[in-house]
Amino acid sequence: MTVEDWAEIRRLHKSDGMAIKAISRRLGVSRNAVRRALARDSPPQYSRPVRGSVVDVVEPRIRDLLRETPTMPATVIAERLEWQHGLTVLKDRVRMLRPYYLPPDPASRTDYDPGHRVQCDLWFPPALVPLGAGQSGSPPVLVMTSGYSRMRWAIMIPSRKAPDLIAGHWHLLQLMGSVPRQLVWDNEGAVGCWRRGKPVLTPVFEAFRGSLGIGVHLCRPRDPEAKGLTERNNGYFETSFLPGREFTGPEDFNTQFAGWLTTANARWSRRIGCPPTVRWSTDRDAMVGLPPAPPSIGWTNRVRLPRDYYVRIASNDYSVDPSVVGRFVDVVADLTHVAITCAGAVVGRHPRCWARHQTITDPAHRQTAHRLAHHAATARDDTQPTGLTGPGVAVEQRDLSVYDRAFAVDEVA
Repeated sequence: MTVEDWAEIRRLHKSDGMAIKAISRRLGVSRNAVRRALARDSPPQYSRPVRGSVVDVVEPRIRDLLRETPTMPATVIAERLEWQHGLTVLKDRVRMLRPYYLPPDPASRTDYDPGHRVQCDLWFPPALVPLGAGQSGSPPVLVMTSGYSRMRWAIMIPSRKAPDLIAGHWHLLQLMGSVPRQLVWDNEGAVGCWRRGKPVLTPVFEAFRGSLGIGVHLCRPRDPEAKGLTERNNGYFETSFLPGREFTGPEDFNTQFAGWLTTANARWSRRIGCPPTVRWSTDRDAMVGLPPAPPSIGWTNRVRLPRDYYVRIASNDYSVDPSVVGRFVDVVADLTHVAITCAGAVVGRHPRCWARHQTITDPAHRQTAHRLAHHAATARDDTQPTGLTGPGVAVEQRDLSVYDRAFAVDEVA
């Protein structure tokens, strides 16, 4: 008997008041079938006796192996049992029995207080972005997600190296207008890692978080659930932001992404029961204020300018005013510009190049180099002697007969 027949029999009897015999004639079923349908309070379900499995015979031995080594792979168990049947049924039984012998490892839900934690991650979008000089790639995108309000901020950065990563942090913190009390990171090389059972930050990131006066929580290895908010956001970006979009460069990517995030942060969040923007004011008020002096961010270096008047930042060479060749220059690079100074005076400024292994030259620097090289060559020519003799130079005239007497050479008649 199907569920439809069972439901119709009960309707005819209870709602229409039809007798069992009348229902039997109308539906073409036996009266006993009608009685059974009226006696059942739940819909009929198909069931059959459980048949035994070929694994039942060896289940005690499987339990013994798992009791000794709960993580033993099913293939190793099959080898120990000298299993001669299909491997699928054995794997299914091992998968069912293993949780009884593994130690409990629950993942507790994290409750976030306002202004307390912001989860950070690098997202590598599966889309090619033109970088200039005929190159294209997928630079990392620094994503920050607030635990309490679920607000999201993101910016594409040139690389995942510490100077660029810290510069990206500072840019997003300035957009936020405040600093969370703790940043949550996984084992990103520029941030830190776990060593000998303890989290250790890199010196540059330790200095950065010290200047902000905040803490950094490093998640344990292979624990993506610890920062699941930002991990889920990465998938959300790939399905909701990227489809159908094209980019002319990193700046265009950041412009489009920032506009889309404004819309995304105003959408309803099922988890918190409101848009993130509704909670943001409470979240921001509980955070720490920005430091009065900005921390040291970006690429910094102090070098003596060589004769070829170029300095290197992240595999790219940038020209400097050749008039300071041989002197010390200070190089500072952020996400967008490279500035070179000498004794406080700017001697070079360029847009940051995202392509790799490029040479960026200011035409004014090239002209200055040609002029200085010409002056130096002229000065060398003026100071170099033009001949072996000249006015006022006394040259001794040697008598050649001295050599004849020295070598006893007789005069030839």
